[in-house]
Amino acid sequence: MFARSRAFATLAATVLGLVVLVAFPVRAVELIMVEQEGCVYCEQWDAEILPIYAKTPESKVAPLRKMDLFDGFPGDVTFARAVNFTPTFVLVRDGVELARIEGYPGEDFFWGLLGMMLEKYTDFGGDS
Repeated sequence: MFARSRAFATLAATVLGLVVLVAFPVRAVELIMVEQEGCVYCEQWDAEILPIYAKTPESKVAPLRKMDLFDGFPGDVTFARAVNFTPTFVLVRDGVELARIEGYPGEDFFWGLLGMMLEKYTDFGGDS
């Protein structure tokens, strides 16, 4: 009788674990862009990068999430330090900051800096 109860408890714990995994999938890496209204560099990024970002290998590794500097930050993200400049691009894994780019240095520099961050913190190879 005891062995059956123990087997049932083990099975129940396994099923519960699977339900939790399905209900709350592990979050991967994402790129958070912190912006604000009237930021000319944010607007420049939106014009130069936003239209193509979702089509790039970088976006497959780090999908983009945008948030406003003054709307408050969601409880599911922990930044290493305050965000004071816009745009700021924060690479996070499971809601924890890994690295950031402060400001928008232009299209060529942005891709290079983002690529270095992704290569350092993910399995991104740049040619994916």
